[in-house]
Amino acid sequence: MPQKQHDHLWALAHAERKVLADALANLSPVQWQHRTLCGQWNVEEVTAHLTAAASLNQWRWLRSMVGARFRPDVHNQRRMVEHLGKTPVETLARFRAVITSTTAPSGHTAAYLGEVVVHAQDIRQPLGLPHTAPVEALTSVAEFFASRNFTVESRTHTAGLRLRAQDGPFAAGSGPLITGTTLALVMAMAGRDAYLDQLDGPGVPVLRSRLPAAGSEAGQTRS
Repeated sequence: MPQKQHDHLWALAHAERKVLADALANLSPVQWQHRTLCGQWNVEEVTAHLTAAASLNQWRWLRSMVGARFRPDVHNQRRMVEHLGKTPVETLARFRAVITSTTAPSGHTAAYLGEVVVHAQDIRQPLGLPHTAPVEALTSVAEFFASRNFTVESRTHTAGLRLRAQDGPFAAGSGPLITGTTLALVMAMAGRDAYLDQLDGPGVPVLRSRLPAAGSEAGQTRS
């Protein structure tokens, strides 16, 4: 990936982190403990996970995975707890401290933009908080998700299906068609079945059959 594009994707990720942090600052104590679309984690725990994700370079990630015997769920749980504050205020302060971080285990910048986009929606959707990332950012994530499995089984979920965004240029695959907003396509590729009702087309039942029950995949991988 050219350095200019790499830097641009990081800038988009930083912007989405800041928007999320500003929204979190207005939450009530009850909302901080609300369940999210990310398995059993609540809002505060997903926020701590995002801090952990922005704090792990390749060596730290590898050391953590070895310690977890290459079980991503164990690795993610340990790192989340490590970055969880004593209070939501402290957890948010830790997240704000990594807003402009470019630390990551690999050079797959679109994946780390996706980390922010997906987990921000994991928080927002159950709370009814309005925000949609720019189509430009969502398109980069959608293209990455359609091209490979990385932190989520996105390519497996959509194999043999044709995806087309109604609000942007994203299009991928061949087979039964699925249309919807770029955000809904991204979230469905990430395994969030809460977004399936926002999609249309003959490919939707196929995709629905491939996704685990609500929260089960997120609970296993938390990615």
